[in-house]
Amino acid sequence: MTRERILVVEDEADLREVLSYNLSREGFKVSPASDGGEGVRAALTEKPDLILLDLMLPDIDGLEVCRRVRQDPNVGATPIIMVTAKDEETDVILGLGLGADDYIAKPFSVKEVIARVKAVLRRGHASVDDDPRRPLRRGAIKIDPARHEVEIDGETLQFTATEFRLLHFLAARPGRVYERDVLLRRVLGDDAIRVDRNIDVHIRAIRKKLGEQRDVIETVRGVGYKFRD
Repeated sequence: MTRERILVVEDEADLREVLSYNLSREGFKVSPASDGGEGVRAALTEKPDLILLDLMLPDIDGLEVCRRVRQDPNVGATPIIMVTAKDEETDVILGLGLGADDYIAKPFSVKEVIARVKAVLRRGHASVDDDPRRPLRRGAIKIDPARHEVEIDGETLQFTATEFRLLHFLAARPGRVYERDVLLRRVLGDDAIRVDRNIDVHIRAIRKKLGEQRDVIETVRGVGYKFRD
């Protein structure tokens, strides 16, 4: 039985209780939070394995909660699934740009939420290489899957779980070009959010964090992306 901890940040008491109850039945340890401030504090102190985060919160909204979590070096890589009544693609892109790993629009079924939670957790544990624990070194960049760390010239960078898997996947196969749909399936899984700019948003975030090394990920116009050979 799984014992991963899920932090549920939801201001609607009935929905928070339903989600907590059903996740507990699936074997998860659940920490409920009723507002954004409580959610941030719980994330930083309890270090959950995944955060189920409502976007529309009464004090600090979900986007700001996501931003604060991502800025903390101890919990910044924690997978985040945003849950909200907003289902416009622009909101999806905004959430992804802040580092969300998945997005569920209300109304939803509890089964869908549980399936997404399990899928995102599997995605974080799954291998993208034959030897998932072997560090990769590409020029000045060192990628260490066992420690979930990326270093450039000795400086450790903070990547979300999705960003890390995408960078690792491309770096493990330098010179090979991958279409966006292929990256969605191979890196994020068949249940990943299907919006046109999903991969583009993650690539943009990775390049920003790589700084002067950003050009190692090349855009092949009309096709997709590759890690420079």
